[in-house]
Amino acid sequence: MEITVEYKTWIAEVKTKVRSSQIKAALAVNSELIGFYWELGRMITEMQARFQWGDKVIDRASNDLKEEFPDMNGLSPRNLKYCRQFYQFYHTSIGQQVVAQLSNNLLDKTPWGHNILIFSKSKDVEEARFYLQQTIENNWSRDTLALQLKSNLYERNGKAITNFKYTLPEPVSDLAQQTLKDPYVFDFITMAKSYKERDIENQLIQHITKFLLELGKGFAFIGRQYHLVVGENDYYLDLLFYHTRLKCYTVVEIKNTAFIPEYAGKLNFYLSAVDSLVKLPDDNPTIGILLCRDKNNIEAEFALRDINKPMGVSEFQLAEVLPDNLKSSLPSVEELEEQLKKMDEEE
Repeated sequence: MEITVEYKTWIAEVKTKVRSSQIKAALAVNSELIGFYWELGRMITEMQARFQWGDKVIDRASNDLKEEFPDMNGLSPRNLKYCRQFYQFYHTSIGQQVVAQLSNNLLDKTPWGHNILIFSKSKDVEEARFYLQQTIENNWSRDTLALQLKSNLYERNGKAITNFKYTLPEPVSDLAQQTLKDPYVFDFITMAKSYKERDIENQLIQHITKFLLELGKGFAFIGRQYHLVVGENDYYLDLLFYHTRLKCYTVVEIKNTAFIPEYAGKLNFYLSAVDSLVKLPDDNPTIGILLCRDKNNIEAEFALRDINKPMGVSEFQLAEVLPDNLKSSLPSVEELEEQLKKMDEEE
């Protein structure tokens, strides 16, 4: 590209900005780093709009900046483009005052790598705000954040059909609603043949860390097939948890079928039993979660309407597996190894 006076003036301005940031904190403090990347994104956006520069200016600016600051990270063309995207994603969507609020509370408390994932994967600022808050509250690693984005947590969070509004006091009802999801995604479980509810339960316990991550913050595992005796009869709860934020026991029942209203009645009985036999006086009412393979939302709403115990109904999804007829048409591991061996010999 042609080196114009405007470009020389602008790149000098950028270098001044770099020096200023180095003096303040050597870009070591995350809030300073995020603020610098924001300013860099703003400068790139404004100069490209003013002089109609294309993306080649980013490559040139990257070379000039790295020549001036050879030991500094974050000046690659790729990262400069992320800086521009970062600025444009927030600045073009919301007012400057809201940007400042986000920066003070969320953006500058979130590592740059996490920020990149959030603004590059979110559809709008509200979705980004959700993931920023969840990242900070749950101390997510970048890999965990990537998994939550991939599973579309924002769209699933708080979407379960529940009766919490009528059975729990505020603000507990709101917090409980936001605790549940629909659907729950258990993509760490793969069932290759016909399976029963107990098989799913076994897999969930074998992958308890991933299971708890999908359930969300606050769930503490108590036991599976939890034994209760009511009227000299034995009953077994699929899964029992204690939620540390809601301060209540949580019964999870798994049904490998579509939801039917009778399930709500049985879960209501289990919740009464836990409230009487397990719950302590200072615990909040026990909550129930029905996890089904499918549900009709209207039917679920009707089923929960007159239930006096707090419960919710959600679907769950397992990892997809190839159908048998398709699996038979694919080469086996041994066949693949044989083909690779022949290719090596031919070479």
